[in-house]
Amino acid sequence: MQIRAARSGVFRVFKLAEYLRESRELWDALRRTRRKIFVFLFAGAMIVVIVGAAMYLVEGPEHGFSSIPISVYWAVVTLTTVGYGDISPQTPLGRFLATFVMLMGDGIIAVPTGIVTAEMSRRTDGPVTTQAGRGCGAEGHDHDAVFCRKCGARL
Repeated sequence: MQIRAARSGVFRVFKLAEYLRESRELWDALRRTRRKIFVFLFAGAMIVVIVGAAMYLVEGPEHGFSSIPISVYWAVVTLTTVGYGDISPQTPLGRFLATFVMLMGDGIIAVPTGIVTAEMSRRTDGPVTTQAGRGCGAEGHDHDAVFCRKCGARL
């Protein structure tokens, strides 16, 4: 409850109160999908640890991968498409593994976005009726509609 009050206070201070409803919808969608996103992030964390350990074994300390935590750091930077460039693989196998991690980075961004977007669209699509407008025959009206959205005729 305090988070909601703080969020609405921030929106008022920055004169963004008109976007408060959209903020609530986004926050609710994130809250409803938190289990799916947690599973996805857990799988991503496992991938980072496995790839980091593999990169440590493939490249080794002579190429800058001096420990498994440093290699995991490299995997996170590569997977998130930040790419600082402070450590880079030198062997062909290391570069192949890096390419794999880079391509997976696109999915890391796309999958949670798709999960939340699907939840938001599922919740915003209200029930529709199959009644057709008498004047034009248009369908797909809101469930509580009395008049046709296209021609204005009574349903």
